[in-house]
Amino acid sequence: MIFENIKLAMFSIRANKMRSFLTMLGMIIGISSVIAIVSLGDTMRSVVASEYENFGTGLAYAYIMSQDDSYSDSNLFTKDDAEQLKEAMGGDVTYVGFRSTERADIKVGRKTETVYVTGLSENPTQMEDPKIIYGRMLNDKDIIGKKKFIVIDSKTAMNVFGQENVVGKTLKTTIKGQVEELMVVGVFQNTDSALMKLMSGNSFAKAFVPESIMLNENMGQWSIYFCMDETKDLTQLQSRIQSYIARMKNQDVQNVVCYSAKQEMSTIDTMLGSLSAVVGAIAAISLVVGGIGIMNIMLVSVTERTREIGIRKALGARTRDIMIQFLIEAAAISAAGGIIGTILGISIVAIGGMAVGVGVVVKPTVVLMAVAFSAMVGLGFGLYPAKKAAKKDPVEALRYE
Repeated sequence: MIFENIKLAMFSIRANKMRSFLTMLGMIIGISSVIAIVSLGDTMRSVVASEYENFGTGLAYAYIMSQDDSYSDSNLFTKDDAEQLKEAMGGDVTYVGFRSTERADIKVGRKTETVYVTGLSENPTQMEDPKIIYGRMLNDKDIIGKKKFIVIDSKTAMNVFGQENVVGKTLKTTIKGQVEELMVVGVFQNTDSALMKLMSGNSFAKAFVPESIMLNENMGQWSIYFCMDETKDLTQLQSRIQSYIARMKNQDVQNVVCYSAKQEMSTIDTMLGSLSAVVGAIAAISLVVGGIGIMNIMLVSVTERTREIGIRKALGARTRDIMIQFLIEAAAISAAGGIIGTILGISIVAIGGMAVGVGVVVKPTVVLMAVAFSAMVGLGFGLYPAKKAAKKDPVEALRYE
């Protein structure tokens, strides 16, 4: 009997194709919205996690914050402080520096290119490890010897020199108000990160120089950067660094603010997860609207088919059979809308990912939950019309015109 009810439900849907499609539309929009929004949130979380993994979750920075909001030279970090910290932490800290960055104009003849120049300390590849295509990256000898060297990206090289392989050539730039003549020792490929692609932004030109070019030896810095060994317990190591800085600078440990990339990643991941859940829940409201549409059209169908119901009951159909017939019809409309909405939602996310060159994340659990919820909505809102049809008196139904 169940198969007979399914056939009747499918026949009714096919007999009213346009009406059935418009009824499905609410479910299609709701399901596709939920899947697209939640998948977009999961993709963003994946991209952010990948971005942090690229430069390392062991990267951290610290600064001293006075309780009375007053700042003095004791709050600043010097080169000696950086060396002491690195020596005290030993191999647990692979890089200590100030990561001073400044926007500067690189000039070669009449050509000028604006870049962001970053100063690097000893063991520079722990902080920045670009893909070198010509020459080499800065090394410890360059840093210690305070060499007038620079590593630039290939686009900058092409723009100012007219070619990519410019190792050994010199250029001029102004850093901290001083005109510097630097020799190019390396050229790297500056590729857009997945996060930049998602944000539809363009990668900015970058360059790296020894930290001595960026810093005035007589001036301290507000923040100090370091890279922790990721094979160690980062939380415990971070606490050790915080305590050491407090002793070194004669400060209360509460005044030393220490924040790591791992903490930032966790904060952003939680925020994106919560935002995705909230927006997804708001989008799910359209599923309820779709369910109301199903209820409305099923009530109309019950009214239109009153005589059919009377004939079926007169021929021996039970109340349960009539109820199952209309429930199956409501569930079929909802399921069809759910399937189409799922395909549409995944397609929207996939096309969007292809447009920005980012691999999308569509979790099967999200799809299953969305489809299951749509089926529950269809059955829930189809229950009342089905009961109404099943309770019709066969004699009265046969008299209906």
